[in-house]
Amino acid sequence: MTADTLHRRHRVWRLGADIDTDALAPGHAMKHGIDVIAKHCLEAIRPDFARGVRPGDVIVAGPNFGIGSSREQAAAVLVQLGVAAVIAPSYSGLYFRNAFNVGLLLLTCAEAESLQDGERIALDTRTPAVRTAGARTLACEPVPGFLMEMVDAGGLLRLLRQRMAAKKEADAQH
Repeated sequence: MTADTLHRRHRVWRLGADIDTDALAPGHAMKHGIDVIAKHCLEAIRPDFARGVRPGDVIVAGPNFGIGSSREQAAAVLVQLGVAAVIAPSYSGLYFRNAFNVGLLLLTCAEAESLQDGERIALDTRTPAVRTAGARTLACEPVPGFLMEMVDAGGLLRLLRQRMAAKKEADAQH
């Protein structure tokens, strides 16, 4: 994810409210690795999702996205599938943190539900905002810089590895 993706159009996968972690990472698949779990992502709600989603696509949902258990796989499957962002009016607190930890961008947007399935949108991650093909701009809540750093790095562990490598290199130069 770059700091600004206005040049790129993202296809919307529209979901409703209260999407829970069991819909994202179904319990029956949890004994497998993330690649298998991802094949079952949203199968109870959008059976076409895991087969049809493409890298750079976005999920647009109603309030309370990610409610349910704290399973990290519920965010990791979307990264595995190449989802660029989730846009919703609100998220479960645990899901919110898990998503950024694995490098998944969440944009909190009060008007998210005005976006349509299949619509092409641009993301302005600096403002942040969503821009529609019809030139509408939907404002999103600011994302703290430290969370955007995690997204840009591909997750918390990658960010920490980058910081440790940079420190090691700086120490070696002194």
